[in-house]
Amino acid sequence: MDIILVSPAAAQSSNGNFTTAIRWKKILNNLGHQVHLTDTYDGHHYDLMIALHAWRSAKSIHTFKSLFPNQPLIVALTGTDAYRFIHSHSRETLKSIEIADHLIGLHELIANAIPEQFHTKLNIIYQASTLKPIRNKKIKRNFHICIAGHLRDEKDSLRSAYAIRDLPANSKIYASHYGKAHDKGWEHKARLENIKNKRYYWEGEISQTLLRDKLSQAKLLVLSSRMEGGANIISEAITLGLPVIASRIEGSVGLLGKKYAGYFDVENTFQLRKLLLQCERSKSFFSLLKQQCHARHQLFSPNKEIYSWRQLLSKTTNS
Repeated sequence: MDIILVSPAAAQSSNGNFTTAIRWKKILNNLGHQVHLTDTYDGHHYDLMIALHAWRSAKSIHTFKSLFPNQPLIVALTGTDAYRFIHSHSRETLKSIEIADHLIGLHELIANAIPEQFHTKLNIIYQASTLKPIRNKKIKRNFHICIAGHLRDEKDSLRSAYAIRDLPANSKIYASHYGKAHDKGWEHKARLENIKNKRYYWEGEISQTLLRDKLSQAKLLVLSSRMEGGANIISEAITLGLPVIASRIEGSVGLLGKKYAGYFDVENTFQLRKLLLQCERSKSFFSLLKQQCHARHQLFSPNKEIYSWRQLLSKTTNS
């Protein structure tokens, strides 16, 4: 098929949605399809449109379906679609969902965020990771926490820094934060925290390759987001055998499971601090998190993601 893949962040190589779009393009190419990746629909005829983001890609979605109403349209729901724009910009977002022939969600609880009449359109595609578990990992004296994600409101980006500010003197916890600041305000806050907090290090944006090296050297990943559509950093951490501490939001619970022991309430600094200390001090608790993460790792296999795409594409040709 001749496919157009619309990602509104097509020029931002470090954006999570763009990273997803690049991976999907590669999968679809390997399945024998021609894929055109763009940030805006160009008005030409394609056998299929796949649009990342129901709201940000709304214009492209509506134009494509109005010009070619019989051509299949797949809309992938992002975290801001499901947990912000479906409320703040409901008309445009719901219209994209309504006219889509098929929907993609990145975690198993995404159905809770959309009206029930659209559930039959929904297909869950877990984002895979090709990373390999670290064998014979060097034991370090410090308890190194990794935070990966750009500094912005949706990520509640400094929550981990707040949680480790006043730890007991004998704690060896410290955190490295990788990601660029969304704006000057976030940059100022991160630099100030760097100065005030001797346990927190904002490292700025680094390459995906280097980030994966940093993940492999860490003891723990912390994801403190207020909203997520299904963060690929979780699948990468799990594939590496790295336990996760995450805010209790659907986007993370839908990846880690409802019974996972490593959740804290959104913006709850006290609960996060308590969990971090428990990970450092309790070998049994830390092992439990590792076991629970390992039990989920098959969800994020490349073969499963490829199979999910095969199944979805077969629906577009049979409908």
